[in-house]
Amino acid sequence: MNKDGAQHPFWDISGQFSWESEEERHLRANDRAFNHQFDYAKNSIRTSKYNIFTFLPLNLFEQFQRVANAYFLFLLILQLIPAISSLSWFTTVVPLILVLAVSAAKDAIDDVNRHQSDRQVNNRPVKVLDNGSLKEDLWLNVEVGDIIKLENNNFVTADLLLLSSSEPHSLTYIETVELDGETNLKVKQALTVTAELGENLQALSSFDGEVRCEAPNHKLDRFSGTLVFKRQKYALDNEKILLRGCTIRNTDWCFGLVVFAGPDTKLMQNSGKTTLKRTCIDRLMNFLVLLIFAILAAMCLVLALGHSVWEYYVGYYFQVFLPWADEVRSSFFSAFLIFWSYIIILNTLVPISLYVSVEIIRLGNSFYIDWDRKMYYEPNDMPAQARTTTLNEELGQIKYIFSDKTGTLTQNIMVFNKCCIRGVAYGDFVNAEGHRLEVSESSSKVDFSFNPLADPKFCFYDHSLVDAVKRGDPATHQFFRLLSLCHTVMPEEKRKGMLVYQAQSPDEGALVTAARNFGFVFRARTPETITVVEMGKTIVYELLAILDFNSVRKRMSVIVRCPKGKVTLYCKGADTILYELLDPSCGPMKEKTTYHLDEFAGEGLRTLVVAYRTLEQEYFENWQKRHHEASTALDNREEKLSVLYEEIEKDLMLLGATAIEDKLQDGVPQTIEILGRAQIKIWVLTGDKQETAVNIGYSCNMLCDDMMDIFIIQGKNADEVQKELRNARKTMRPGDFAEDGETEVQSLKQGSQRVLQDEEPNGEYGLIINGYSLAHALDGALERELVRTACMCKTVICCRVTPLQKAQVVELIKKHKEAVTLAIGDGANDVSMIKTAHIGVGISGQEGMQAVLSSDFSFAQFRFLQRLLLVHGRWSYLRMCKFLSYFFYKNFTFTLVHFWYGFFSGFSAQTVYDEWFITLYNMVYTSLPVLGMSLFDQDVDDCWSLQFPQLYVPGQRNLFFNKRQFAKCTLYSLYSSLVLFFVPFGAVSSNLRTDGHSMADYQSFAVVAQTCLLVVVSVQMGLDTAYWTVINQLFIWGSLAMYFAITFTMYSDGMYLILTGSFPFVGTARNTLNQPTVWLSVGLCVALCVLPVVGFRFLKMQLRPTISDKVLARIRFLRLLPPPSPQLRLRRGSSRRSGYAFSHQHGFGALITSGRNMRARAPFSFPTSLVPSAASVASRARK
Repeated sequence: MNKDGAQHPFWDISGQFSWESEEERHLRANDRAFNHQFDYAKNSIRTSKYNIFTFLPLNLFEQFQRVANAYFLFLLILQLIPAISSLSWFTTVVPLILVLAVSAAKDAIDDVNRHQSDRQVNNRPVKVLDNGSLKEDLWLNVEVGDIIKLENNNFVTADLLLLSSSEPHSLTYIETVELDGETNLKVKQALTVTAELGENLQALSSFDGEVRCEAPNHKLDRFSGTLVFKRQKYALDNEKILLRGCTIRNTDWCFGLVVFAGPDTKLMQNSGKTTLKRTCIDRLMNFLVLLIFAILAAMCLVLALGHSVWEYYVGYYFQVFLPWADEVRSSFFSAFLIFWSYIIILNTLVPISLYVSVEIIRLGNSFYIDWDRKMYYEPNDMPAQARTTTLNEELGQIKYIFSDKTGTLTQNIMVFNKCCIRGVAYGDFVNAEGHRLEVSESSSKVDFSFNPLADPKFCFYDHSLVDAVKRGDPATHQFFRLLSLCHTVMPEEKRKGMLVYQAQSPDEGALVTAARNFGFVFRARTPETITVVEMGKTIVYELLAILDFNSVRKRMSVIVRCPKGKVTLYCKGADTILYELLDPSCGPMKEKTTYHLDEFAGEGLRTLVVAYRTLEQEYFENWQKRHHEASTALDNREEKLSVLYEEIEKDLMLLGATAIEDKLQDGVPQTIEILGRAQIKIWVLTGDKQETAVNIGYSCNMLCDDMMDIFIIQGKNADEVQKELRNARKTMRPGDFAEDGETEVQSLKQGSQRVLQDEEPNGEYGLIINGYSLAHALDGALERELVRTACMCKTVICCRVTPLQKAQVVELIKKHKEAVTLAIGDGANDVSMIKTAHIGVGISGQEGMQAVLSSDFSFAQFRFLQRLLLVHGRWSYLRMCKFLSYFFYKNFTFTLVHFWYGFFSGFSAQTVYDEWFITLYNMVYTSLPVLGMSLFDQDVDDCWSLQFPQLYVPGQRNLFFNKRQFAKCTLYSLYSSLVLFFVPFGAVSSNLRTDGHSMADYQSFAVVAQTCLLVVVSVQMGLDTAYWTVINQLFIWGSLAMYFAITFTMYSDGMYLILTGSFPFVGTARNTLNQPTVWLSVGLCVALCVLPVVGFRFLKMQLRPTISDKVLARIRFLRLLPPPSPQLRLRRGSSRRSGYAFSHQHGFGALITSGRNMRARAPFSFPTSLVPSAASVASRARK
């Protein structure tokens, strides 16, 4: 609800995920019997997919959704029928069970990890109120209507109605980083009627209030309901609710009433569901298996028809020599049986070893990720981890990356980096000659030992600034005095001399910490005073007013009276705002400050300007009187206060500027720049405010001043959002619209397509959209407009989005673009999009392990993403594509020879090869060479892969293995099979051995055909291998040697004597393979099969080179040159931006001056003389 009581229409837009929920929740405190009638969910959560009873049926159901598994099950059934089976049933059932067992074991391990995570969360301890006393219980036993006690730094157990707390006015401070990624503190406040309960357990136990509120939903920033207590009704809103996933801060204790538990909590409502992820290759394989089965059926039908004709015209009259089976009465029925026999014989078109090999390749490439030392983060002892082994090759096809900001791109640490005081810049590290140097581990830090209250973690490298402070430079003292006074920070002294600042925004914390280290220590505050230790001397300032921050003013001011009675206004804020408020005499200094601001912003720092004004006592008293009247006005209070603020915040004297570094993770700008060169688009989806996200966009080089325009979508309703999106698209592609500027030329064509094609803009653009506008844009009527506009932009930043909206954006791209998506984040608020994207990456950061536990891959730093994609992902995709192309080639060629042989064997389902060769072909003779190539092959090494990100583009376009490549592979196999059948057939049909015996027999032909086949596919393997290792050599030459060793052994006299029925080819190998004509046939087959491929590849590379061909040619040229000199540090060129308090909560200044967040007792443990009494303040004021 808004301030006027109206409901925001955009929150009615339904999300992607649907949840079964009631229309209204009704509960009574401390009354489980009453609440049980509604059957509300308990607080136990479950993110796992299976349990001990559902694992086997559900997992088998998922696995048989893979068409190949269902196909092999069908073959197994056929092989159990004696009349048509020509192969033993165990040849299919053993590998099928192996494949199913390996996949099931892998899924079971993943689900066991999820169960362990669930148990860890569900078994957390909590204090539950029971019959007037607190008892220790577990999270999973908490129910709706229970009252629980939380203490400082506790996680919030469930969604609670705040009843009371230890703080004044029952305020409770929470950190919501798990929900929205923001680390700044937020304030919640209980109703006055429940605040009176305090920590009186008897009063809390007798509390029987009834709550009626909205049903469970995913909307984090809204709650509406009522509390009925003692026949009085009280309104409830989001400010009185503590959400699961938050952390209690700076609050000793609080009590809450459970409203939503377990899966009904807003955190779980936003978490999405665990889904089965399949790669593009898997989906293509499902289609190809169906296609191959259709081809197989067609081949078997042709052979069966041929058999029917042959039996009808020939076989029927030769039944004395070739008798029909007892059950066969006609050639048609015989053909029917032969059809199924050929189905079994030709099933090697898709052997089950294909899927065994695929799983081995994926497992091996996963180990490479786990073992990569360049992705190991030593400070946290955190290696990269492939948490799933089924998605590796899809890492080489990513087109869109959806990234969280806080903790993913940034370290979530603000650092006071540089400043400008009276036109002089400080912060650069320079040597004795005055030359600027890069800061390193060995750089000399400023010694703050003169200040016993300095923060030991604070680092600064410009010694001239501390020298100016020590020598008492007035401007420098005034500068740091301003920073120590103009803020809304709350201090806490955990023990004597150990100050901890609790800031509403990390920016403010960094500025106050800087002032503290340079000798101006903010020590304490009351509603009327601010205590600062200035260069060792305690000074108490009377706080007269706080002119609070809001997003329109973009500044804040404080008015204080020093002990000498002088009244001063101190102001800090955005330079674009404060420059308009400066005194005209500040012109020269303004030019100098502007120059340094541009320098700071060019380095990606967040800047703000500081200024002050000395106020006349008489004027201020008059203004203060009018300010009091405006602040107590019932009508137009905000407008009246704004006018007064504008009046007093003028004729300011410029002091200088500050530059804060929102510390990015190491290598983030470089990583984004490299991924951009790989044509990967990065979208930032964050819960932070727009200004914060934009600053990070500039710091990361995602946004830059070279862009033609940056569109900001902030419409309040669907019509405004649609207009802004269309205007943006008109700017990027004006040719798509007619002369009137409104009629779209391509609208009908685009409207008929579900998958939207890529559209090229007329330059580089950026798009920024907030969560309110995004809610409208995600509506069905506008989603295509959003996709078309956003996908033309180089950078998209979505601000103030909920976790579910993150998932909806990812799903939108999956729906309307033929592109592979990757989502990366580090917190619980990122889990939903991580589960939704094709690939989910978790960063083990400061926000816990929820993202990692839900991810497919994990590591410690964002910069490792470039190596994951451009090296491991590209290699995995390249290897898998080569493997599939080669595997289909060798098996199609192997199988099609059977097809041609059918025309010369009376279509009798006779195999062309020895049965042992058929058994060992995929298992022994060709398995290791193809695995060697698929595990070790690389076109270029990892350094070149990162230096030339363009090599990644073919994977995005799926150029290496697709339906077209499959068709080429099939045609090449068809040609090779013809060569491999007719060349050996011609070689043995009319030739004599050297001993005068004829070679025109079945066994000799089989040996020659299988030898030619194996040599040809081995040569083809060598031709496809780009990176030779000892293992590749061993596998290829070893497999050929093993073939000849096994062949000569099995066809020997000894094996025949031992097992006569199993080895009928006695003596065939030695009598055939010693003939020169056989080896001439082998050489001829190799030449006829391989030379056309070599010639085609050479001409294609010369006449129509691909991106990879061009880059590889460039790499070959560069290898001949000396190594390049080290590249210069990436320079950020960007416009000046203010980074002041973008996460600041409006109204916190009023909270401080009201004293509602102040304890009644002295808040710190230092001497009471530092905390002035009201009487002493009044005394000084009179003086």
